[in-house]
Amino acid sequence: MIIQSLQFEDYRNLSNDIIIPHEGVNVIYGQNAQGKTNILEGIWLLSGNKSFRGAKDKEAVKFGNSKALIKAGFFSENREQEIELAINNGKREVKLNGVKKALASDIVGKLCMVVFSPEHLSLVKSGPAERRIFIDSALCQIRPKFYETLRNYSQTLSQRNALLKDIPEHPELLDTLDAWDWQLAMYGVSVMRMRMNYVEQLCKTASEYHLGISENKEQLELKYHCSFDADDYKNAETLHKAFLESLSNSRSEDISRGYTTVGPHRDDMEININNTNVKLYGSQGQQRSCVLSIKIAEAELIKMAIGQEPIVLLDDVLSELDSRRQEFLLNKITDRQVFISCCELESVKLLKNGKCFEIINGHKTETNVR
Repeated sequence: MIIQSLQFEDYRNLSNDIIIPHEGVNVIYGQNAQGKTNILEGIWLLSGNKSFRGAKDKEAVKFGNSKALIKAGFFSENREQEIELAINNGKREVKLNGVKKALASDIVGKLCMVVFSPEHLSLVKSGPAERRIFIDSALCQIRPKFYETLRNYSQTLSQRNALLKDIPEHPELLDTLDAWDWQLAMYGVSVMRMRMNYVEQLCKTASEYHLGISENKEQLELKYHCSFDADDYKNAETLHKAFLESLSNSRSEDISRGYTTVGPHRDDMEININNTNVKLYGSQGQQRSCVLSIKIAEAELIKMAIGQEPIVLLDDVLSELDSRRQEFLLNKITDRQVFISCCELESVKLLKNGKCFEIINGHKTETNVR
């Protein structure tokens, strides 16, 4: 996948301009608060995902305007295509090849990307929600069915939680809970099994990269943890039965709390190095290296799933790595289109070709690398 042209209109502080990226490496540099990350964020939104900065869509519109537009011409599936994302009064409107889509999520998987930013250290440091979001976002790009299944699970969960809140005042509703439990377990098992398979593949690939980063000193291991016990997680029937049993056992507590206490919305992915939990005992360098390995592996799994190289976005991460890790990272990603933001061109001195874009107060100038 290659972005051939990129256009912003009234997006954050960026000037209304067209960028023609290099098919290889694109370096976006400049001082802080000039708009470098805004460019990478805008590109990322074209994948159909939410901002990797955690920003709301309405914050992306330039001050004083009600609408922002991002357009890209890109090459994928052996043909040239066009994608357009408008943010209008805080709501997304998307077009693919000139055809308006009913849902903004309909573009998920059309332009696959991997993003690595300082915020992604939360993958190790933060709670289970961050790791679930990572797994789900990655799966949405390579398994279109997963998004629909996850959405069905989330909707069923919301309806079950609403029912749990109503039961104390309307005990007669208790008899309807069995039907919701069965449906929740049906969707939940599909979500969990796809997540488990992904984490298993991710572990195999990420551990190989981490051995390279750590010079064969550290063994990275990823483990998927369910919020309930089951003898055989890979067997759908066994998992469904275990989920239903767990929902039954926690019913009194769920009614008391007014929400569902077990299910894939409570699952987690444990990250270990040499059998030690990195979140609890890993150094800052180890945590950063783990995320780096996982992100490179994510890109590799996308390539394996769709048969095309995903676009890689690196937001101000090279300065956080020592020279050996910088070289390892650059050697592993430069066979695909890459967008790197940094403050100094010195950070990417290892690059031999590509384009450089200097950003000053939202305006860009470009030169070729060397």
